[in-house]
Amino acid sequence: MQGTSLPPRDENMMDAGVTIRRPVPEVFRFYRDFKNLPSFLGDVIAVEQIDPTTSRWTIQGPLGMRANWTVRVIEERANALIRYETVTSPRLRTYWEMHFGPAVKDGETDVHEVMKIPFGRLGRAALALIGKFPAQEMASNLHRLKELLETGKITDTSYSVAGRFAQQPYENGC
Repeated sequence: MQGTSLPPRDENMMDAGVTIRRPVPEVFRFYRDFKNLPSFLGDVIAVEQIDPTTSRWTIQGPLGMRANWTVRVIEERANALIRYETVTSPRLRTYWEMHFGPAVKDGETDVHEVMKIPFGRLGRAALALIGKFPAQEMASNLHRLKELLETGKITDTSYSVAGRFAQQPYENGC
């Protein structure tokens, strides 16, 4: 799998990965349609596409509070990479890189996520105070993506809004 194009690893960066028993183009296509993200991301409850590279995400936080983020795709390589960031002041910006590549077995995809959050340890500590643990949340989100694409349903509800993933099968239309 190719390296990230983010700056070298520092205290602001986290990463997680998963192997999905689906071909790379199918996994990439599903993930790249950001309207699919609420089907497996633990706190994203809606995504509205504004234009081909910009979308507005509605996030459910602690105590039922909702927030909206505007997210912009800043780099994309078909079936390989999606890099995106929140549209905000540079000091508060969050970056993600999603890498997609062939796994060891034919027909499988390695998905690797790298996230860079603002304020490093301080930012993670502040998030922990409100019950958010980004590294664990990333791993759970990727595990739910795997479940959804392989089985059509989600059983992993860790690091998600309570009641978020009621047992509703997903029609795998990738």
